[in-house]
Amino acid sequence: MKTLYLMRHGKSAWDDPSLDDHDRPLAPRGRKAARLVGHELKDRGARIGLVLCSTARRAADTADRLLEVMDAPDIPVERERGLYLCGAGVLLERLRDAPDSVSSLMLVAHNPDLHDLARDLTGSGEERHRAALAEKFPTGACAVLLFEAARWADLDSGAGRLADFILPRKLS
Repeated sequence: MKTLYLMRHGKSAWDDPSLDDHDRPLAPRGRKAARLVGHELKDRGARIGLVLCSTARRAADTADRLLEVMDAPDIPVERERGLYLCGAGVLLERLRDAPDSVSSLMLVAHNPDLHDLARDLTGSGEERHRAALAEKFPTGACAVLLFEAARWADLDSGAGRLADFILPRKLS
């Protein structure tokens, strides 16, 4: 079995219009959301073996804050420029290339790519989570998908069970 955590970066700041989109930092609300979701994952006993993260500052800061709160400094984080606004298909191909020795993986990325990927992979799960995911994938949210697969290469459309959809606004 494989567990996939799809984490959308927290709310970003728009204070400095001279910044490139890639370089925008988290807003205070985004920093708070990352901490709240980190606490929630820690309380639920989440065991993440690897984090794949966009190099965009808001995504990297989200991952850093989340892992700090989880007290998980030893989880390897691979920051990849190719995960920045690349499309759901590229995200899926990257997930399929993940090492099979890792049973639990987190992807920290952006919309609309992450939302499209989550909807594509979800085939079952509790109706309230599926309905919330179908509506939108808000900043700072985390979808938890379970797959009856031994290899990441076997991820396919509709193969995931949406076990949870963690929304920061419901945690505060």
